[in-house]
Amino acid sequence: MTNPETAAASYSVTQRVIDAAPATEAVRASVAHATSLGIRINVAVVDAGGNLAAFLRMPGAFLHSIDIAIDKAYTAASFGLPTSQWHAALQTHSEAVRDGIVRRPRFVAFGGGLPMMENGQRIGGIGVSGGSEEQDEACAQAGLAAIGLSS
Repeated sequence: MTNPETAAASYSVTQRVIDAAPATEAVRASVAHATSLGIRINVAVVDAGGNLAAFLRMPGAFLHSIDIAIDKAYTAASFGLPTSQWHAALQTHSEAVRDGIVRRPRFVAFGGGLPMMENGQRIGGIGVSGGSEEQDEACAQAGLAAIGLSS
C-alpha cells in the first residue's frame, strides 16, 4: 500500500543544460576568434553535468590541448568559476585544500575555462586550449558572446 504523504514525493530535480545547437555555435565562434588571433586551438563545451556537448579541434592545435580544453570546460561547469580565478580563490583556503584540489583529475586552475550562465543558472562550461591563457579566455568569451551568454 502506498503512503499518501510520500506518493507525490519526487526524488529528482530538473537541471537545465546547454543544447546542441548553441554549443556548436559557441565552439565555432571560438575558432573564428582564434583564427583572427592567428592561433590554433581546441575548444570544448560541456553541459551542466560535465558531459561533452560540442568540440572542435583546429588543424595544428596541440594534441595535449584536446584534453586540457575539455577539462577546462568541465572545471568551469562543475564549480561555476572561471578557471583563471582559481589561483586567487585558493588563497582563501587551507594549505591542504590548495594542495589537494589541484591534484584532482580533470581539475584545471589556469585561464581558458568559463562557466555558461543563463538567467542565473549554470547550464555548462566552455574551455579553450592552444594559445596563452589570455588568448584562450578571449576565445571562450567570443564563444559565449556569440550565443548571448555570460560567464
